[in-house]
Amino acid sequence: MVHKLWHQFPRIEKRLEKLQPYLLEAVQLPNQPIHHQILALLQSGGKLLRPGFFYLFSEFGQQNDDDVLRAGAAALELLHVATLIHDDVIDQSPLRRGVTTIHTLYGSRNAIYAGDYLFTVYFKEVLKTTHDMAELQLNITSMRNILIGELEQMKLNYKRNVTEADYFREITGKTAQLFWLSCRQGAVLSHSDDRVVDLAGEIGMTIGKAYQILDDILDYDGQSQKTKKPVLEDLKAGVYSLPLILAMADAKSAFKPYLAKKERMTSADLQTVQQLVAENQGVEKAQKEATELTQQALALIDQLPEYQVKSDLKTLTAMLLKRDE
Repeated sequence: MVHKLWHQFPRIEKRLEKLQPYLLEAVQLPNQPIHHQILALLQSGGKLLRPGFFYLFSEFGQQNDDDVLRAGAAALELLHVATLIHDDVIDQSPLRRGVTTIHTLYGSRNAIYAGDYLFTVYFKEVLKTTHDMAELQLNITSMRNILIGELEQMKLNYKRNVTEADYFREITGKTAQLFWLSCRQGAVLSHSDDRVVDLAGEIGMTIGKAYQILDDILDYDGQSQKTKKPVLEDLKAGVYSLPLILAMADAKSAFKPYLAKKERMTSADLQTVQQLVAENQGVEKAQKEATELTQQALALIDQLPEYQVKSDLKTLTAMLLKRDE
């Protein structure tokens, strides 16, 4: 079943419903335990935002080859899930979308191989959409930027003097790049004009940054039963995201004795840091930045041609700002 947020967009909901069994068929791994765990992750209630945005932007073009578009949408979701599997290894997360992570069940090495396998499936689907070398290179470059963004996070782990600039550089690769690719590819594979393609990428990049900030806010302000993952997980792993960075700006000394413990922070320490973030308006300040980015995205959407889908894009983008799960 497709996530409830797509009920407001029945045209896209139908396409995503057809995409789900296609995604499951795309994964053909002889190792059955890993195979079934990947399928469980694909069926675990993800929002399918990236293929959803892809399909929305495809409606600005004149070409509507269902097979090509389905392969393009599948490629994006498979790339996303591959990065999630690798993320879970890095963060040592026990759960993803309520499903036990692969590394928890079968070890980090096997989880890394599982993510790598999905990268190959991603390229298999990309090759169904185009043989144009420039487009293939763009997909390779995007994947490279995503992986560099993930590696940049390692450099920032437990870094108490991390800056906003550091944070945005990391999330631009880690999260926003895939939103950029999703929106852009929807426009490209439907043969939209160049102006729409450029705007699509810019809109995707802006939405991706806002979305990551909102995800990071949930680590401090969310509830496990809604997010389907433990709260304060990033903090425990030494990932200092925007709410903490903004809260520390004028109160570094208050945070220092706790953050100095690094991986030795206790549950009580984590909760104290969470309280300090709240007292220093870290969540509110981060929410303000997410709101500003969302407004920027809406202003860019206003520049798109007057198609029916333009209204849907604005509605969806505004909805993401209010996410609580």
